[in-house]
Amino acid sequence: MHEPEWLTADELTAWTALAGVLFLLPAALDSQLQRDSGLAMADYMVLVMLSERDGHCMRMSDLASSASTSQSRLSRIVARLEAADYVTREMAPDDRRAVLATLTETGLAKLVAAAPGHVAQVRRLVFDRLTSAQVLSLTDIARALAHPDDHANCELST
Repeated sequence: MHEPEWLTADELTAWTALAGVLFLLPAALDSQLQRDSGLAMADYMVLVMLSERDGHCMRMSDLASSASTSQSRLSRIVARLEAADYVTREMAPDDRRAVLATLTETGLAKLVAAAPGHVAQVRRLVFDRLTSAQVLSLTDIARALAHPDDHANCELST
């Protein structure tokens, strides 16, 4: 077994700061959404993704890919949303192997009601603390980290 390439002092400082954000931010965002709207963060994000599509509809496989999650995890999320009448599932008319998830009017209303509190929390926890230049840097950094396949030397184990 070979010795790992240890982090430099700067890398360790950056990693420690990022790890803190990874613990704080999801919990704080999820807590606000649960408290104010009864939605988990994952539920909210699926509703957002569907709301941004023409017809408020996506193939489940595309939705899983967009959400960077497994199809089984997405299926559990969508089942929860379906039970609340926020989403429906049906076979795709052009491909009986594909399942479509569609945002319902009830789901859209839930999203519209949840959005102001969520956006206020995001602003409070993220954007109120950053300069305009830092927001641009955050965008670049987040995109690089969210799409490891775009970098030849970056491997993500599952």
